[in-house]
Amino acid sequence: MAFAELLDRVGSTGRFQVLNVVLLCFPTLFMATHNLLQNFTAAVPGHHCRVSANLTCGDNGTGSLDCRHLFIPTDGQRTLQKCRRFVTLPRPAPGSNSTELGGMESREEPCLDGWVYEEEEFASTVVTEWDLVCDFRNLQQMAQSIYMAGVLAGAVVFGGLSDKFGRKALLLWSCFQMAVSGSCAAFAPTFTAYCAFRFLSGMALSGVGLNCSSLSVEWTPMQHRATVSMATGYSYSAGQFVLAGVAFAIRDWRWLQLALSFPYFVFFLYGWWFVESARWYATAGKLEKALKELQKVARINGRKEQGEKLSLEVLKASLQKDTVSAKSSFTVADLVRTPGLRRITCCLCFVWFSTSFAYYGLAMDLQNFGVSIYLIQVIFGAVDIPAKLVAFLLICSFGRRITQALSLILAGLSIVGNLFVPQDMPLLRTVLAVFGKGCLAASFNCVFLYTGELYPTVIRSTGMGFGNTMARIGGIVAPLVRMISESSPTLPLVIYGAAPIVSGIAACFLPETLNVPLPDTINDVESPDAERRKEAEASPARRHRPEGERNEGNLENVEKKDLDEPKWS
Repeated sequence: MAFAELLDRVGSTGRFQVLNVVLLCFPTLFMATHNLLQNFTAAVPGHHCRVSANLTCGDNGTGSLDCRHLFIPTDGQRTLQKCRRFVTLPRPAPGSNSTELGGMESREEPCLDGWVYEEEEFASTVVTEWDLVCDFRNLQQMAQSIYMAGVLAGAVVFGGLSDKFGRKALLLWSCFQMAVSGSCAAFAPTFTAYCAFRFLSGMALSGVGLNCSSLSVEWTPMQHRATVSMATGYSYSAGQFVLAGVAFAIRDWRWLQLALSFPYFVFFLYGWWFVESARWYATAGKLEKALKELQKVARINGRKEQGEKLSLEVLKASLQKDTVSAKSSFTVADLVRTPGLRRITCCLCFVWFSTSFAYYGLAMDLQNFGVSIYLIQVIFGAVDIPAKLVAFLLICSFGRRITQALSLILAGLSIVGNLFVPQDMPLLRTVLAVFGKGCLAASFNCVFLYTGELYPTVIRSTGMGFGNTMARIGGIVAPLVRMISESSPTLPLVIYGAAPIVSGIAACFLPETLNVPLPDTINDVESPDAERRKEAEASPARRHRPEGERNEGNLENVEKKDLDEPKWS
């Protein structure tokens, strides 16, 4: 398409593209740390009721295990109950030592004096800070749902604003908001204030993800989009390693929250270097600014002379479809305006929702694996490496559609498979869960690329925002489904597994985008795939000509076109 030829002329795979992708990877890396942060900041350490101050234990002292058994009920395995204590000291059984409870005359009561928490693994968490246990244990899940609701709100708000005001401006604001709200959460005096700041952090995270994706895709030529998607996907996976390492070193939740929020101040400062998307400028009708950005990229790529040959006349002639489309305003309703867009939007709703729903259903439940939470976080991050590599190879070889469908169906089958594995086989259950998480990570990697390629430039961020909206609804619902495990332990696995299987089938109805030019207008989406592929393919003679000569020839022809008679390709 016309913009692809302009990008070739100023350098489509030069120094600028490398720097652009590398700098965009760092905000993406820290997105993972915030998405999964509550695995550590809201972890639930071992706990039991605090013994009333007027009760003593004689020579044993209240800190000894034997003494605690006197004041706190135990289950059949002599494990201290977490939410009950004795009102009065129970009588020992006749002929037994003081640690064996006898008669059941003693009444029990809730933990009226608070709780005592184990500090071997966590020095402090929001759970220990505000006693989010027992009758208040659901507040922990609510905090994560509030954060995901913020991500949802950000997807709705920042998606539309990005298409209206540009990618760079919204990315800068999102980084600044993330830095400020994340740092404020570290100093929150109350749980309500903490949830409010986490909501704002979730909003900002959506803005970071949407605009990093748009800026990377819109400056990347068609043949390298999968590579760029893999690079950003691996940066997110690296963030899981960073989270495990920083959380292991910093056991206090306030300092951990601050340490993972402060880097966004750095991203905000160097974000001013980013070049606004010339493709967006063109679709917004701002050709003067698009020309300026293209010439800036040409200078960075060492092709200043090629950039200086560009002019407004060239851009007007070669981007006629973009400038005509700029005369219309676009809204969320345009995502379902035409039959092709309706099919794409409907199928992507299933894909985004189920991927996020099942992903966070697994990733936010690390404490139930029975091993070190830091180790399982590393394992969950490590599985992304081969999973995303396999996904990349499949994307490049067999296309986006089959990769998307296969990763979702395999993830669902692995989750459902755990229903048939006995509880006394934790290793096999963990292997299946890790495999499922890897497939979901590959699905996330694919759907970010796939969505950006399916929607045209004029509504790309709106479409990405809508997809993220469905994903965040899945993230909100996931912890709520996990709460029903108390009444039905197997039902959450059934739901977590069925959702990706259904969405994998839905993905089969999406159009393939392998070797298809990036659409700029809604008409491009509605045109037959074969026609668009033909448009992307160069003639044999053109393919073997040097890149500069090839592009220069095209643009010289463009300059000679009659501007009064637009040619619609």
